[in-house]
Amino acid sequence: MNSLNAGDARAGAQGEEDVDARWPTVIVDMWHYEDPQGDSHGPYSMVSLQRWSGNGFFAEDFRVWRTDETKEQAILLTDAMLSLAATMYRAAASTLRHCLRRLPCLTSSAAATRPLAGAARFFATSSERRLPAPASSRLLGAAAARGSCSGAAVTERPASAWRGLATMADGSSRFGHVLTSLPKPGGGEYGKYYSLPALNDPRIERLPYSIRYLLESAIRNCDGFQITEKDVENIIDWENTAPKLVEIPFKPARVLLQDFTGVPAVVDLASMRDAMARLGDDPGKIDPLIPVDLVIDHSVQADVVRSENALQANMQREFDRNKERFAFLRWGSMAFNNMLIVPPGSGIVHQVNLEYLGRVVFNTDGILYPDSVLGTDSHTTMIDGMGVAGWGVGGIEAEATMLGQPMSMVLPSVVGFKLSGKLRDGVTATDLVLTVTQILRKHGVVGKFVEFYGEGMSELAVANRATIANMSPEYGATMGFFPVDHVTLEYLKLTGRSDEKVEMVEAYLRANNMFVDYNETQTERVYSSCLELDLADVEPCVSGPKRPHDRVALKDMKEDWHACLSNKVGFKGFGVPKEQQDKVVKFSFHGKPAEISHGSVVIAAITSCTNTSNPSVMLGAGLVAKKACELGLEVNPWIKTSLAPGSGAVTKYLQKRKRPDLCRKISGLQKYLDNLGFNLIGYGCTTCIGNSGELDEDVAKAITDNDIIAAAVLSGNRNFEGRIHALVRANYLASPPLVVAYALAGTVDIDFEKEPIGKGRDGKDVYFKDIWPSNEEIAEVEQSSVLPDMFRITYEAITQGNPMWNQLSVPKAKRFPWDPNSTYIHDPPFFKDITPTPPGPRSVENAYCLLKFGDSITTDHISPAGSIPRDSPAGRYLLERGVQPKDFNSYGSRRGNDEVMARGTFANIRIVNRLLNGEVGPKTVHVPTGEKLFVFDAAMRYKADGYHTIVLAGEEYGSGSSRDWAAKGPMLLGVKAVIAKSFERIHRSNLVGMGVIPLCFKPGEDADSLGLTGHERFTIRLPSNVSEIQPGQDVEVVTDSGKSFTCKLRIDTLVELAYFDHGGILHYVLRNLVKQQQQ
Repeated sequence: MNSLNAGDARAGAQGEEDVDARWPTVIVDMWHYEDPQGDSHGPYSMVSLQRWSGNGFFAEDFRVWRTDETKEQAILLTDAMLSLAATMYRAAASTLRHCLRRLPCLTSSAAATRPLAGAARFFATSSERRLPAPASSRLLGAAAARGSCSGAAVTERPASAWRGLATMADGSSRFGHVLTSLPKPGGGEYGKYYSLPALNDPRIERLPYSIRYLLESAIRNCDGFQITEKDVENIIDWENTAPKLVEIPFKPARVLLQDFTGVPAVVDLASMRDAMARLGDDPGKIDPLIPVDLVIDHSVQADVVRSENALQANMQREFDRNKERFAFLRWGSMAFNNMLIVPPGSGIVHQVNLEYLGRVVFNTDGILYPDSVLGTDSHTTMIDGMGVAGWGVGGIEAEATMLGQPMSMVLPSVVGFKLSGKLRDGVTATDLVLTVTQILRKHGVVGKFVEFYGEGMSELAVANRATIANMSPEYGATMGFFPVDHVTLEYLKLTGRSDEKVEMVEAYLRANNMFVDYNETQTERVYSSCLELDLADVEPCVSGPKRPHDRVALKDMKEDWHACLSNKVGFKGFGVPKEQQDKVVKFSFHGKPAEISHGSVVIAAITSCTNTSNPSVMLGAGLVAKKACELGLEVNPWIKTSLAPGSGAVTKYLQKRKRPDLCRKISGLQKYLDNLGFNLIGYGCTTCIGNSGELDEDVAKAITDNDIIAAAVLSGNRNFEGRIHALVRANYLASPPLVVAYALAGTVDIDFEKEPIGKGRDGKDVYFKDIWPSNEEIAEVEQSSVLPDMFRITYEAITQGNPMWNQLSVPKAKRFPWDPNSTYIHDPPFFKDITPTPPGPRSVENAYCLLKFGDSITTDHISPAGSIPRDSPAGRYLLERGVQPKDFNSYGSRRGNDEVMARGTFANIRIVNRLLNGEVGPKTVHVPTGEKLFVFDAAMRYKADGYHTIVLAGEEYGSGSSRDWAAKGPMLLGVKAVIAKSFERIHRSNLVGMGVIPLCFKPGEDADSLGLTGHERFTIRLPSNVSEIQPGQDVEVVTDSGKSFTCKLRIDTLVELAYFDHGGILHYVLRNLVKQQQQ
C-alpha cells in the first residue's frame, strides 16, 4: 500500500474540477491499492473529501480515479466505494447504489446487485483477495485539495445516519481486514472479533493489558471520522507517545449511572429533547446509542436502625421522599431506548455491576469485543477488579458518550504494580487496599492507569481485587486494573454466569492476547514505572481521621489518636487543648445513664460496595459478632449501628438456611450481627455517602453542648470531614470485622493488643484476639455458604422491582411534561438560549473572587450530597414552596432541580473559605461592600450587578466524587474560571464541559506566594477565535492592583477547546446533531 501525497493527487486527477472553492479546509483520504495476486485487475486509487465546518467533520463527497478501465477493476472499485460510503454515511445500501450506478464506468450488473458487506467486504472482497488497510487521513489546505477526480457525489445524508456513529459492533471499521472468526471447540463459531495478533505488530506484545483495551476499541470503532488510523497508531506506539501526552478518543461499550448522578443526566437528556425541538429538529434523536444501566442506590437513608423492621421502614421512607424522582426515572426507562433502570432496593451500583451487569466480553450481532464502561460515579473503577476497563467520568461527559461522542482523553501512563507472597493470618482485603492506597498516593498516579500483576495475583480473589480497584479514586489513578485470568473465570462461575458464557470469555480473550495465564511464560510488558508489594508485609490498619490515604497501623491507633487530638486543626489534627482531652461527659440516653468522650464511637456502619461485595470480610464480621455474642459482649445502645450490603446475595449467605445437597446449614451469622445491633437496614450506599440519618437527640446534644470529637467507623471508601455526619468529626475507614470490633469497644481510643474490648458475661476481660477469626475459619464458612444459585436467584428478579416501584404512574411521552411546581425535577436553564452557532471563547473581565481556598477542596465541599439545613439558601427556597423541613431530603436527592442545587453550591458546613479569616461555613465576603453573605446570595448579587467571578484554590481542587454538579453549580453562580495549583482529573474535565475555565498556577506559585488576598479584580483575556488558542498554553492573569501572573490553561485537548468554543460539551453535541441532519 502506497499513500499518495497532495502532488500525486493533483497529477493523477482527471475530469472536471468541481470541488466547491468555498470550502476553507478539507480532509483528504487517499488510498492506492495494489492487487496482491498481481493479475489483470491492476491498481486503482480512491479519495474521499470531507468539509471542515469548524464544528466537526462532515463527509461531503467521494471522488475516484483509475489507472485501469477493465470491467473487473470497475466491479472491485464499486464494491470498495459502497463499503466506504456505508462506513462514512451508515446509510441504506439501495440509496448508495443508486448514486454509484450513475458513474459511466461502474454500471456492471454484478456491482449493482452484490450485497453490501461493510468493512469486511471493503478490505477483503473475497476469501482469496485481501486488501491492505487505508493510510491515515491528512489535513490539507483547499488549494491542495483542488483538481478533483471524476466521480459521483453523495448529495444527501439520510436523517438516521447519525445513529451509526456510536460504537461499531457490526464490522464497519476501517480495520475490517483483521476481523477474524472465533471458532467453538465443538464446531461453529462464537462470532467474529477484531484480532490484535492479526495486526502483526510486535509492539502490541509489549503493551500493558489495560492499553490493549484502548487499542481494541480504537480498531473496532475506527471510521476515519471520529476515530482515525492515526489514533490507532498512537495507541500501538504507546511506549513513545504516552510521555508526549498524546490525545486519543475512546468509545466505551456502555455507560453506568447511579440515581444521584443519573437523575440530572436524564433531566439533561429530557431538556435536550426540548432544545432539539426548539431548533426545529426531531427530539427523538436525543437517545442513548449504547447500553446505559442506571442503578438506584443513593437514596436510601439509615433512618431506622437496630430493628428487624428497619429494611421495610427505610424503604418506605425512601419511596415517600423520592416518589417524584423515581417516577421520573421510570419515565426515562420507557422514553429512551437502550436504558435499563435497576429499581431501588436491589443493591449498590458497583456491586450490581460486578455481580450482574459486567459482561467481560460482549457479543453484539456476532461481533465480540471486551466490556468497557464509563460511569458517573468515581468508584466505577471497582469493575476493573474483574478485568473490565472502567472508570468514572462527569455526568455531562457520560451524556455526550451516550449520544455517540467519543470521550477525549490523554493516552495515560501505566504504573505496573507487582504483587508477591500472600496475606498473613488475620489480615483482610481492606487492610491491603488501605496499604496500597497509601503507597500509590505517595508514588503519584493521578491521571494514570495502575496495572497489577505478579505471582501474588493467584492469592487474590476477584472480590479482593475489586476492593483494591474500587479505591482507585482515593489513590488518584484513573484505573486500578486486574487483567482477566483463571481466578476471574472462577468468579464469573461463582456469581452465576453460565458455563457457555465463561468459555466464550476465555476463548475470546486468549485469542486476542488479553488473557493472563500465570502458568505460562509471560511476555515482558513495558510500564511507565514499577512498584512492588509483598502481601506478607501488609498489617491490620485503618485510615483516618479525615482522609482515606492517611493509613494508621492498628497497633499504632491509640498513639495516633492522641496525636490527632493535640495537633493543630488540619487533616491529622483537631487542636484540642491538653487539659480537655480526657474529659468524660455523662448524659441521659432515653432515661438511662450514658457517657461520651473524645473518640467515642457514635456511628458504626458495615456499608459500601467497597467491602460488602467481599464475602470473606462480610463473613469475617459475622464470625466476630458470633464470638462476641458467645462471650456475652454487647454494643452500647447509643451507638448507631447498621448493615447495608450491596446486593441481596450477601443476605442469602449470611442468613441461616439449609443447603440440601450437603444437608447442612449455611452461615447463620446474621442473627449474631442482629444481636449486636447490625440489623439489615437497606440495600444501598447509606452511611458511605453521608446518608447516615440523624443521630439520637440525646447523643447529638451531648456532642454539641460539650464540643466532643465523636468518631464514626465504617467500611466505606471516603471519610472527608463532614461527609459521614455533620456532628462527627473523626471518621475511620476499616474492614467490616474491625467495624464490629470498634463498636464493641465503643471508642477509637484503644490499643487492641493491650487493652480489653470489654467484659464477658463471666466478668472476665475479653481481648481483640479472643473474637478475631482466623483466615482458615473464614475460608471454611465461605466455601460452604457462598453459592452460584444465590447470585442467580438474586439477579433473576432484579429488574422486576417491588410493588411500590411497579405502582408508580408515569406519562407515556417522548418529551417530559415538566411540572413548574416540582421541587425535585426542574427544566434546567442550560439549553434555554442555545443558538445554532457557537458563542466562541469568552474572556473574563474585572472579576471578583467569590471564594479563596486552600488544598484538598473536594466535590463534597463544592456540592454536598447530605442534609439541607433549614436556614440555608436551599432550605429557604424549599420552605417558600411549602416543603416542610422533615421532607427536605438531601442535596443528592434533589440534583434534578437546578434551583436547589445552585443554592447548595459551596454549601458544605465544613468548608473553609480564606476570605472569612478562619471562620468555617458556607459563607463568603461580598468584596464591594464587605458584607458576609451565604455564597449563593453573594454570587447572585455579583450577577445582578453584571460582575464576573472566579475561584482561587490550592492543590487537588475537586477531588472526591465525580460530581457534575460541582461544575454545574459554579457555572450557574456565574463563576467564569477556577485558578488552582492542581485539579482532580474528573472535575477539571467537568469544568471544561460546563464552559468554566480551569487554570493552574505555575509550579512553585500559588495565591499566597503571589500575594493575592482575594480582594482584587481579575482579568483573563483569551482570543475571541478558538483557532488562536492552544491546549495547555500560558495565559496571563492581570489584577487591578497592578499584579500579573501567568497560568497554564488546563483545557488539555483540541476536542475540549471545541467544547469550550460551544459553551460546553452538551451544547457541542446538540449543535452537531442538528448540523448532521442539515448535512
